[in-house]
Amino acid sequence: MIVVTGATGNVGRPLVRALAAAGEPVTAVSRQVSAADLPPGVRPMAADLAEPAGLKTALDGAEALFLLLTGDLLAGGADPGGILDAARDAGVRRVVFLSSQGVATGRHPAGLEQAVTASGLDWTVLRPGGFHSNTLQWAGTVRQQRLVAAPFGDVALPTVDPADIAEVAAVALRAPGHAGRTYELTGPEPVSPRRQAAAIGQALGEPVRFVEQTAEQALLRFMPEPVVEATLAILGTPTAAEQRVSPDVARVLGRPPRPFAEWARHTVDAFR
Repeated sequence: MIVVTGATGNVGRPLVRALAAAGEPVTAVSRQVSAADLPPGVRPMAADLAEPAGLKTALDGAEALFLLLTGDLLAGGADPGGILDAARDAGVRRVVFLSSQGVATGRHPAGLEQAVTASGLDWTVLRPGGFHSNTLQWAGTVRQQRLVAAPFGDVALPTVDPADIAEVAAVALRAPGHAGRTYELTGPEPVSPRRQAAAIGQALGEPVRFVEQTAEQALLRFMPEPVVEATLAILGTPTAAEQRVSPDVARVLGRPPRPFAEWARHTVDAFR
């Protein structure tokens, strides 16, 4: 049994699909989840990671755990040590933790990763940069006005497809040889917000106008307040490490990561 937390999110949803397609028994954990949201045979389990005791039923009989801790969960009192203790007590042997590239570059604290690596479990840490799907924040203005407004229009970062993150996680959860590894996950090339807007327009078959905002205008309301400052710094003044394309997706999956334009074509209905 593999337990997937954050099972209805951008990474958790394709991860559950990938594991189920591979024939793995899966428990999908989220605050709100039902069987109707999941592939056939996947067990839904509504649970709050801020209360590790409530995970006992979900973890019963599990061998591996995909762990996602969002800023909202941490602000709500989620205790990574308690979650990992509950997993270990339930017999879980392997944990794959979704972290952030910002840990490697010093933008984000390393405490969560340290809790995972000190847990006594076989661990794999995934450090993605920005997600292709972060551009869904533009969907409303693209649908209504064929307009994207964003700061730092020509600063390019190698954003990654959440489905690629999910596929790497599925391999690390199922296959040997990934314990004790940290993978940095990026897309195949740096791409700027202006180019992302153009790719969405190409997918729609209509031009999408780009308007550059100031950082103050952007505000990034879709993100928890504690990470806004660090995120603006990455978007506006990325380090060389944050702009570098990592080979890890290709190494794990045996194929290159999906470019933003491909993600835009597959997700175009969100922008129509």
